[in-house]
Amino acid sequence: MADSKAPRPRRVDRVHTKTVLGPDAQVDAKAVIISPDSTALTDPFLVLSEDRFSSPGFQWHPHRGVETVTLVLDGVLEHGDSLGNAGTLEPGDVQWMTAGSGIIHRELAFRDEHAHTLQLWVNLPADRKFVPTRYQDLRATSHAAHTAGGVSVAVVSGRSEGVTGPAANHWPILGLLLTLDPATRYAQLLPADHRAFCYVLSGRVTVAGRHLKAGQIAWSDPVAWSDPAVCSDPVAVNPDATSLALATPAGDERTRLMLYAGRPLGEPVVAGGPFVMNSKAQIQQAFADFHAGRFGDIPRQARLLTR
Repeated sequence: MADSKAPRPRRVDRVHTKTVLGPDAQVDAKAVIISPDSTALTDPFLVLSEDRFSSPGFQWHPHRGVETVTLVLDGVLEHGDSLGNAGTLEPGDVQWMTAGSGIIHRELAFRDEHAHTLQLWVNLPADRKFVPTRYQDLRATSHAAHTAGGVSVAVVSGRSEGVTGPAANHWPILGLLLTLDPATRYAQLLPADHRAFCYVLSGRVTVAGRHLKAGQIAWSDPVAWSDPAVCSDPVAVNPDATSLALATPAGDERTRLMLYAGRPLGEPVVAGGPFVMNSKAQIQQAFADFHAGRFGDIPRQARLLTR
């Protein structure tokens, strides 16, 4: 008889390749990994974009109703906001910004040199859209971590293998950065009611039997108890735990992954530029509040000269 606590295996429901958009007025190169066009399929995640920029970057702009999670891949990111926060982030650092009721901020390449970032937008539930704004600079050295058999897991948010990440959340999110050696197998435990995505930063990996390369994202939707594709014997498995199987091919290249998971909100999503709310009226109010100065004045902070 199988172990009654065995986690149910997950499957991959969709695989997409990032869309390369090229340069625009703000960045030297942009790519979209999670598009905001189908939020019902990505809930609670809204957007994942990749940006390479030198100048001008993202000058002062507002946000409300959302959290942005920014991972620095290369270069140095300079940031500032209407609360008076200012600083720099380096490769491996993550910034978890809660826009909440409203914030004005900027994201620039330090000294206009070079920054390469991934930014994920995480939705906030309707009853927490107006929480106080908050910055969390999560340095690479502060990430909790666990290792096992050729796998290193940095825990940015949530809990994995008894290790808890440093991020404080308004909606529980598991955020991991994984590095796998070649010819390695690993299974990540996830709550059954979470939607998960796995984005390949470098290398190659098989996710629940699907082959992915750098620049591709795999989605695993919440697991239904009655789904025969993942649960042929409901008596033999844990109804709350699932397992996402990862495997890397033989060779010389390590594989780096970004794996995030969270329970879908199941609420209406209405976006208007930098604002994400639940109705058009709330979007209109957000613009009105911003233009009326209720987010505070646009800062006049000088650029940072040292870090």
